[in-house]
Amino acid sequence: MSLAKQMILQIFFTLIPMVVFSIYYRDKLRNYSKRFIFVTSSICLLLSMTFAASVVDGLIFDIRYVILFFGLVYGGLQTGILLMIEFALYRAYIGGQGAWVAMLIQAIVFSLSLYISKLYNASYRKNMVTFFASIVFSLIPLTLTYYFFPSYVMEHLTFHIIFIPVQTSLGIWLLMTLFSKSVADKEIYIRHVQNEKVKTMSHVAASLAHEVRNPLTAVKGFLKLIQEDKQDLVKLEQYIDICLDEVQRTESILSEYLSISKPLTQKHEPLDLSAQLISIRDVMSPFANMHNVLLQVQTPNIPVMIWANPDEIKQVLVNFVKNAIEACADVQHGAVLLKLVKKENEAVLVIKDNGVGMNAEQINRLGSIYFSTKSSGTGLGLTYSYQVIHAIGGTVSVYSKPQMGTVFTITFPGMAEKEAGSSW
Repeated sequence: MSLAKQMILQIFFTLIPMVVFSIYYRDKLRNYSKRFIFVTSSICLLLSMTFAASVVDGLIFDIRYVILFFGLVYGGLQTGILLMIEFALYRAYIGGQGAWVAMLIQAIVFSLSLYISKLYNASYRKNMVTFFASIVFSLIPLTLTYYFFPSYVMEHLTFHIIFIPVQTSLGIWLLMTLFSKSVADKEIYIRHVQNEKVKTMSHVAASLAHEVRNPLTAVKGFLKLIQEDKQDLVKLEQYIDICLDEVQRTESILSEYLSISKPLTQKHEPLDLSAQLISIRDVMSPFANMHNVLLQVQTPNIPVMIWANPDEIKQVLVNFVKNAIEACADVQHGAVLLKLVKKENEAVLVIKDNGVGMNAEQINRLGSIYFSTKSSGTGLGLTYSYQVIHAIGGTVSVYSKPQMGTVFTITFPGMAEKEAGSSW
C-alpha cells in the first residue's frame, strides 16, 4: 500500500467519531455522551493501529495522538486514561522493536495532551490551539524516534518530516473542527426544539383559555340572570337551555384539543372506504338537514380498500363533512358531494361544496394549528385530519374561490389484492 493510501485510510479512521455522531444522534434530542466518545474513540484507535503506516517492521505510525487528544477534550480524563490503557495493551500485543519507544512517546504526549485539552476547552481561539497541538504531536514522535533510531529516521527522512506531520495535522484539524461544528449544530437544534415546545405550549394554553373563557363567561352571565329573576319560568328555561348549549360547546372545544394532542395509533387494518362513507352519510344527514344542506355520497359498487385505523378515518371524514356543511349553511340550495373513485394503486375522495369558499391566503393556512375560517372554530379538527392522512401516506389538495365553493381532494394509498383480501 502506498503512503498516500495509508494516509487517506488513517484520516478516514479519524473521522469515525464525527460520522457515527451524525448518524446516531441525528434524530435524538440530546447531545453526545462520554460513553459515546470512549466507544467511538476506542474503535478508531484499534483500527488505526491495526492498519498503521509503516516503512520498517516493528515501527508503526498512526493517528493515535489525535484520538487521545479528542478523547480528553470531549470525554474527559477518565476516557483519556482508558484509551491509554487500550493503546498500551494493544501496542504490547503488536510488539516489535519500536514498542517500548511508542509507550514512552505516548506517555509524554498524554501529559501534554492533558494541558492542551484544558487550554482548548478554555480558549476562544480553538483553531490556534488545534494548530499548536498538531505541531506538538508531530515534533515529539519525530524527536524521540530520531533519538533512539537515528539511522532509521535519516534513511526515511521524507516519511517522517512530511508524511507523518501532514497526516497528524490534517487528521486533528478535520476531527476537531467537524466534530465541534456537529456538536454546536446539535445544541442549536435542541434549543430550537425546546423553544418550539415552550412556544407551542404557550399557544395551546392561551388558545385553550380564550376558547373556553367565552362559553364560561356566557354561562356565568346567564346564571346571574337566573339568580336575579327566579320567577319568570319561561326565561328561566331559556337561560338554562343557553347554559347547556355553552357547556356542550366547551366540551366540544376540549375534545378537539384532546384529539390533536392524542398520539396517532399504529393499529391499522383493512378498511372499506366505500362502506365508511355510507356510514358517514347516515351519521351526518341530520346535521346537514338542520342546516338545510343536501348531502350526497357517490361510491363505486365494489369495496375500496385502504390500510388505516377505522376510528381515525371516521373522525377525519366527520371533520371534513362537518366543515363543508357549515360552509354551506348561509347559502341558498347548499349542497355537499362526497365522490369516491378507485384507481390502480390509490383511492381518491373528492369533497365538494358550494359554500362561501376561501381565498388563497386561507387555503395556504389550512391544516395549521389554531387557524380556522369560522369565527367560533379552533382549526384543530383539520389539523388532526391532516396528521392522520399524512401518517398513512395520503395527500390533501384544495381548490377554492370566495363565494364559489371548495373542493378537497384526498388521496389514500390503496391496498394490493393479496393484502386487502379482495379485488383491488
